[in-house]
Amino acid sequence: MGKVLEINNLVKRLGGKSVLNDITLSLERGKVLGILGPNGQGKTTLLNLIAGLYKPTMGEIKVDGILVGYETKKIVSYLQEKDYLYKWMTVEDAACFYKDFFNDFDEVKLSELLKFMKLDKKSKIKTLSKGMLEKLGLSLTLSRKSKLYILDEPISGVDTISRDKIVDTIINNLDEDTSMIITTHYVGELEKLFDEVIFIGEGSIIEKGDAEDLREKYGASIDEIYRKVFAE
Repeated sequence: MGKVLEINNLVKRLGGKSVLNDITLSLERGKVLGILGPNGQGKTTLLNLIAGLYKPTMGEIKVDGILVGYETKKIVSYLQEKDYLYKWMTVEDAACFYKDFFNDFDEVKLSELLKFMKLDKKSKIKTLSKGMLEKLGLSLTLSRKSKLYILDEPISGVDTISRDKIVDTIINNLDEDTSMIITTHYVGELEKLFDEVIFIGEGSIIEKGDAEDLREKYGASIDEIYRKVFAE
């Protein structure tokens, strides 16, 4: 199938502090990678590096065989946890914003996702709850025809019912040509999505492997493994 992502000996320092330490990992096409760990462990920094928003201090990152840079931004669709849409926008304005920036943006797909999420195109961004904003961000992100989708904490601010809807949306958008990275510290609802799992603590990989192999190794669910790994 080939690798959509290759990271070798990655180190990142910010403000004189080491945030990521000698990270090496890869992801095959058609697979979903869960990057798990509590807040402040380096997960978002790693995603920013893969998306090309940061440059490595040491090591290299390749997406689809290309060193991360301008060209790889065209094939990576990144849902950031932080708010990035202007408050004066409507949902329709946000769609136009994406259409202007990304040649691979699919308006038809967005319309289908907004309908599924029960989001009105005329709604103003400033009136949306955190959960609704997460649904909008996910809809925009998945409406690009990208080779790699990156979702940073996609269910961190939503209720249980909304989480189920978001997980269903992600599942409906997976296929053999779609690779995805999801970071979270809410493991339970998302673990059924993961083919591969990496646990990050204090900027280092402390456990990784095929999700099913890890379940067999520990005799536990990924959620239970998470609790065990980070309770020690």
